[in-house]
Amino acid sequence: MTSAQLPGDPPGGRRAVAVWGLGVAVYFVAITYRTSLGVAGIDAAERFHINASALSTFSILQVLVYAGMQIPVGLMVDRLGTRKVLMLGVVFFTLGQFGFALSHSYAMALVSRALLGCGDAMTFISVLRLGSRWFPARRGPMIAQVAALFGMAGNLVSTLVIARALHSAGWTTTFAGSALGGVAVFVLVLLFLKDHPKGFEPAPASHRGADYVRRQIADAWREPGTRLGMWVHFTTQFPAMVFLLLWGMPFLVEAEGLSRATAGQLLTLVVLSNMAVGLVYGQVIARHHAARAPLALGTVGATALLWGSVLLWPSAHAPMWLLIVLCVVLGACGPASMIGFDFARPANPPGRIGTASGIVNMGGFTASMTTLLAVGVLLDLTGQNFRIAFASVFVLQALGVAQILRLRGRAHRLERERVVASRVEAVHVPA
Repeated sequence: MTSAQLPGDPPGGRRAVAVWGLGVAVYFVAITYRTSLGVAGIDAAERFHINASALSTFSILQVLVYAGMQIPVGLMVDRLGTRKVLMLGVVFFTLGQFGFALSHSYAMALVSRALLGCGDAMTFISVLRLGSRWFPARRGPMIAQVAALFGMAGNLVSTLVIARALHSAGWTTTFAGSALGGVAVFVLVLLFLKDHPKGFEPAPASHRGADYVRRQIADAWREPGTRLGMWVHFTTQFPAMVFLLLWGMPFLVEAEGLSRATAGQLLTLVVLSNMAVGLVYGQVIARHHAARAPLALGTVGATALLWGSVLLWPSAHAPMWLLIVLCVVLGACGPASMIGFDFARPANPPGRIGTASGIVNMGGFTASMTTLLAVGVLLDLTGQNFRIAFASVFVLQALGVAQILRLRGRAHRLERERVVASRVEAVHVPA
């Protein structure tokens, strides 16, 4: 059941939706840039004359920078506020996209993707913080899922627009043209975005040097809910991320024998499924908080089952119906990863939400980076055997599930104790 609005909660309303929508627009553009390489992997290999391992380095570096930036970005958001961090992020990812458009060497392209990853890292945590400042806490799960839903729509731009533009307009025109979206959202954020509603300013906090940084990180990590959230994010997000970010198109075209057009449609199906499942998961969790762990573990189990079925299919190519089901299930990975933030949010006070969210968000991208590298290396070692390369997915899933099961009981118990305590404090007892 949803909880009633607590004293001090922001009111929400149309202005909240408008301001929060600006943050979501930034996230939308960042996702478009992040996933644009996923439909350009084959073109990139030809443009820069590189093999599978070198191609995977693009995404590995981008994700490495993204993951490494999560805790610093969380600290920045807690200290500087959403608006400043989002503006800085837009500058970085727009310069990265422009640089990628103009790259003619592998080294320049790598630097551009690293810059893009740095800017991308500043978006989602900022959007989460923006939602917590403008909407009541009871709407947190739904707001987070809807933000992810609209952000993932940026993936549709990659699969439907950028993929086609690459073959009609060429590399430089396509990537440089897409970078204009970053310029547009920068202007909108500069003119209209506010960190919080008037009258709901956060309490002043001490932000003094290394002491503050160490305390924020240590206090957030000490909470079992933060660590549980990180492992949920780690275990659920990466199969779809690896598929969409780089290896889905080569797998479908080179291993499964599909045309680029058909493979693009399947990648689009992953995104559409993500958006649909996100709405369902958000509604379910908002009403039934106890459904968080079963939904996360169920998504992991379904993903493992479908991946295993495709990779172990006895004939050379899996049937189309099975690939469609796989893509639908992969679409649930993104919404399931958002559940990680719903474990960390109630475990930390408002002044530490950015730092805790950074720790959670680092989980899935660390798993993605590891798997991107493993798939590229195994492809080169096995002569492009995708079945062996993608089997690395199961190793990380097993590790993550073991950690979720280890932390779940303690995190749930502490969360229940905090809920009871907050309800007692909210009751006014006349003198």
